[in-house]
Amino acid sequence: MKIHFGKRAAGGEAGLTQVKPKHKKGKWTKRVIALVLAAALAGGGAWYFLGRRTAAASAPESSYTETAVERRDITATITGSGSLEAANTYSVTSLVEGPILTASFEEGDQVEEGAVLYTIDSSDADSSLEQARLSVDQAQRNYDSMVAQRSDLTVRASIAGQVISLEVEVGDEVSAGQTVATVRDTDTMELTVHFPADDAAEFYVGQGATVTLDSTFETLSGTVGAISSVDTVLTGNRIVRAVTVQVQNPGGITTTQSATAEVGGVGSSDSAAFAYGGEETVTAKLSGTVAAISVGEGGYVGKNGAVLTLTSDDLEDQIQSAYESLENATLSLENQSEQLDNYTITAPISGTVIDKYYAAGENAEANTTMCTIYDLSYLTMTLSVDELDISSLAVGQTVTVTADAVEDQVYTGVVTKVSVAGTASGGVTTYPVTVRIDDTDGLLPGMTVDATITLDSATDVLAIPSGALQRGDTVLITAASPSAANAQGEAVNGYVSVEVVTGTGDGSYTEIVSGLQEGDVVAYIPTASSDSGMSFPGGMPGGDFGGGMPGGGSMPGGGGGMPGGGF
Repeated sequence: MKIHFGKRAAGGEAGLTQVKPKHKKGKWTKRVIALVLAAALAGGGAWYFLGRRTAAASAPESSYTETAVERRDITATITGSGSLEAANTYSVTSLVEGPILTASFEEGDQVEEGAVLYTIDSSDADSSLEQARLSVDQAQRNYDSMVAQRSDLTVRASIAGQVISLEVEVGDEVSAGQTVATVRDTDTMELTVHFPADDAAEFYVGQGATVTLDSTFETLSGTVGAISSVDTVLTGNRIVRAVTVQVQNPGGITTTQSATAEVGGVGSSDSAAFAYGGEETVTAKLSGTVAAISVGEGGYVGKNGAVLTLTSDDLEDQIQSAYESLENATLSLENQSEQLDNYTITAPISGTVIDKYYAAGENAEANTTMCTIYDLSYLTMTLSVDELDISSLAVGQTVTVTADAVEDQVYTGVVTKVSVAGTASGGVTTYPVTVRIDDTDGLLPGMTVDATITLDSATDVLAIPSGALQRGDTVLITAASPSAANAQGEAVNGYVSVEVVTGTGDGSYTEIVSGLQEGDVVAYIPTASSDSGMSFPGGMPGGDFGGGMPGGGSMPGGGGGMPGGGF
């Protein structure tokens, strides 16, 4: 079968013109013939029987063309025309506006992917970017501060000691600054007494001291913890300074007991009552709900040890809000950074600059095409293939391409895509087929080219003219042909009908796989009216009824047919 594509339509796709085999007659055709014959027999029987021989004698004889079955090469192809397109086309667009600083390329230049095409003044974008960075820094500090406050939900004692009072219970709501516990250091006792000012001036913190209890005269070792820098006058005009001595509580010392001290061999001028080493009123830094108590009343807590833990939905909300603000600021910074990148326009593909619309010194506008680049590493064309032939095509098939603009040059292409999305028009569906051409020397986008796709081929095979093939794959041959022995009926006017199996066809000739042999002679009537639906190529040879009705595809022979002749 040979199929021809018409010239490219206005839409850009190749139009398909297919030379199709003769249309098969429908059942209605047979019914019309039968009715005509019936009417002739019923209403004009007398005419038929009395005038039959006269009519047969006066009817013009059909002129058959006889052709010997021959061997030949047959190639089935699809041909078509289409316009060449670049492998890839890219319109370079500016996403920003501003004065163009550089545009160091020209039309026709080869550019590589990533090469700088345009630079646009980015002064405003630089300022926006810096502001975005500052916003991120501020948001980060706020978020870090919020997160740090989580640690304040754990209420801690700054000194080690005994929890002498606990003011809250689990589940209580606590406000910021509220007292939750009192912690007292009972392990260390402090004794503040006076020494002669001159002697005290020679003391130093950490110096060893001896403490003597007034009640039992028991002595304890201690150290100088603090020395006052202010002199005090006691009775008798004694000038003294206060010195604090710290001793470890052996377990029985209380603030009701008093003692004297000796430092460097110098005794204190008086005695005094002991004081605890420290006492802290523990307060909550944040508002919240008491979730857990770490140390109960009377228990011991170490320095910076946890007394209780709070939970705060408000704080978590604030942290989440601070996080979202940080994220938004970060996204804004990224957008500003990307926006800055847009002021440098690079080539998205490697190729040839076809059009340059803006030059240095001009003002670029947002969403405007700046230039056009073609990738000419290969070219493509698109063919529209009829639905009857699309199944014959596959990716990888070789395509022969020629162009009127390049004489005596044949190019080789390959089918790269056979679309399954068809387009219906005028009752015919076509499918786009893409052909790629790598060797493009002399070819340019927009040129019209002709393409030929070989579907099938056969070498040195028996073949007959395609017009000799009748409906039902039967062929009319001379009665003297060797294959006449396989005839389906008796000879009529020297011809018989035989069945054949066909193979490849190119529209003009059809391969005969079986049913005929060399030496056979086929008969047919070439006629331009064979598509009328009521024509009878091959005619209705005269003679008696019976046998078949040889004809070029109208009503193949068989029993009940209508060969002419005598009764």
